[in-house]
Amino acid sequence: MLPLKKTNRRIFVKDLALLSSTLLLPGLAFAKEKASKMKLGLVTYQWGKDWDIPTLIKNCTASKIYGVELRTEHAHGVGPSISQARRKEVKKMFADSQVKIVGMGTNQQYDFVDQDKLKKSIEETKEWVKLSKDVGGTGVKVKPNAFHTEVTHEKTIEQIGKALNEVGKFAADHGQKIRLEVHGEETQELPNIKAIMNVANNKNVYTCWNCNDQDLIGGGLEYNFNLVKDRQGDTVHVRELNIGEYPYQQLMNLFVKMNYDGWILLECRTDPADKVKALIEQHEVFDRMIKESKNK
Repeated sequence: MLPLKKTNRRIFVKDLALLSSTLLLPGLAFAKEKASKMKLGLVTYQWGKDWDIPTLIKNCTASKIYGVELRTEHAHGVGPSISQARRKEVKKMFADSQVKIVGMGTNQQYDFVDQDKLKKSIEETKEWVKLSKDVGGTGVKVKPNAFHTEVTHEKTIEQIGKALNEVGKFAADHGQKIRLEVHGEETQELPNIKAIMNVANNKNVYTCWNCNDQDLIGGGLEYNFNLVKDRQGDTVHVRELNIGEYPYQQLMNLFVKMNYDGWILLECRTDPADKVKALIEQHEVFDRMIKESKNK
C-alpha cells in the first residue's frame, strides 16, 4: 500500500492535470451538450418553385441550406412520371452536392368521402414513396386535409388514420417515412391531429409541425406541441422566421429543449427579388434563435 501522503499527492496531480486541460480548451467539455443538431432547409413552395435542379442546388449551397423538400409540380420536375434513368440522374446531382433531398412534398390526402378517390390517393402515395427512394429522399409528406358534412369527424379521423397505417407500412418496406403535415380546415387543430395519430399507430407515420395560427388556440403553443411531441418527425415547416406574429422563438425553445435533430424547412410566402439573399437572412435569424434557445 502506498503511503497516504504520496497517494494524496498523486490524486491532486491527476485532478490538476484534468483541470488544466479543460481550461486550455474553453467550451470543449460542454460543446456536445450545448450543440443543436437542428438543420435549416427549404420547401420549394414560393422560394425555389421556379428553380430547376442545378439552380436549386447552386442557390441552396450559396445560402448554406443543405436540405430540400421537393414540392410537387415545380420547376425541378421530379415526379412519379419520370423515368428510372432520370431518377438516377436526379439522385446523382444531389449526391454530388452538399444538398440532400429530405423528401417529397405531395398533396395526397385521405379524407375523401368517395372511397374510389381514397384508394387512388393511397396508391399514388405509394408511387411517391418509390420515387423518394429512387432519388435519395427519406420520406413523403401527406395531408389529412378536411372534414366533410356528409360524415362525422370521428369517421373521417378513423379513415385517415387507417390509410396512414397502410401507407406507413408500405413506406417502411421501402426505407421511407410518412410525414403527416398539420394541415387543413379544422384538421390542422392539434387535438384532431392527435386523434388521427392515435389511430395511425404505425410507428413509421410521423407528424410534420406546420406553424399554423391554430397552434395557439385552446391551451396554447406548448400545450398543443406536447399533444404530438412524441410523434413529431424529422421535418417542420416554418414561414419567414422574422415576419408575422407566430411565436417562433418559443417554438425553437421547445425543439431545443427536446434535443430535436430534424429539419426546420422554410416554406416562405413572400416574393423577394433576391431569394438567395433572403435565404441567407433567414439562416442568420435561425442561428440567432437557436443560440438564444441554448442560452436559456
